[in-house]
Amino acid sequence: MNISPKRSVAALLYDGLGTFEFAIAAEVFGLSRPEFGNDWYSFISCSEGKRPVRANGHISIMPEADLGALAEAGTIVIPGWNSNGDPPSPAVAEAIHQARANGARMATICSGVFLLASLGLADGRTVTTHWKYTDRLRSLYPTLNVDPDVLYIDDGDVLTSAGSAAGIDLLLHIVRKDFGPDRANQVARRLVMPPHRDGGQAQYIERPMPQRANDRLAALLDAVRAQPGERWTIGRMAQEAMMSERTMIRRFKDSLGSSPGEWLTDTRVDAARQLLETGTAGIDEVADLAGFGSAATLRHHFRNRVGISPARYRARFANAA
Repeated sequence: MNISPKRSVAALLYDGLGTFEFAIAAEVFGLSRPEFGNDWYSFISCSEGKRPVRANGHISIMPEADLGALAEAGTIVIPGWNSNGDPPSPAVAEAIHQARANGARMATICSGVFLLASLGLADGRTVTTHWKYTDRLRSLYPTLNVDPDVLYIDDGDVLTSAGSAAGIDLLLHIVRKDFGPDRANQVARRLVMPPHRDGGQAQYIERPMPQRANDRLAALLDAVRAQPGERWTIGRMAQEAMMSERTMIRRFKDSLGSSPGEWLTDTRVDAARQLLETGTAGIDEVADLAGFGSAATLRHHFRNRVGISPARYRARFANAA
């Protein structure tokens, strides 16, 4: 079988392997697809010394090859990695560097980008990772341009994905890049998922509760969250907190890192998300209950902060639990 160099795929296995991340790589690239004949990928798994690895979920996996397989691959998949900044073993580092020198493209899933970053192979690149790791990635590797909002990024020969399931989006993108949209669509149908998802990670992020600076500000925050649909002007908010407007604005900035108006919009978007997830109210009613006043205003702020429309959000998350 004559395999295009980029279609020779090797997945790096290691102790602590992300089971799901590896499984989706094996599913997309390693599954037999007789409908495509011989025009598909060759796939191999490898580890240091061809040793079995302990994967998440109390699973042991026996790889097919040692690290030499990386030097022969045109595409290397890194299915997760530790996010503490520790470098890999010298053998893994040498194998990855040799593969890059040979022209291999690197595809990382979720935290896999930390391996490339630790080896200096992502310096100056635009990358992404799971939203809970983005701040750590920026801190450890300030030369990287980290985009926390997308599902995946194609930066030529370095491709990175966000959370684990976003790895499927990235791998389908690679199929689309290598074989065209029709082939990618067929693979997506077999996976029973859309060939391309809209929106970014913002739709999945839970907004952390801010630290409470004092009881009066805390009481205001609770009051607004309880009744986001009411008319909350700066004057009313200051009166509720028993502060002057200037003091309240300063306390918001110090405690929450944003202005009262920005926080109020975020809170109303969160209220709209909950209504869309758990209720059957129409978009106009959601807009009213969340305090936006009109469906158009709701759509504007919702898309700006979540990345998709309220209707698409409801279709994706309503009754998901």
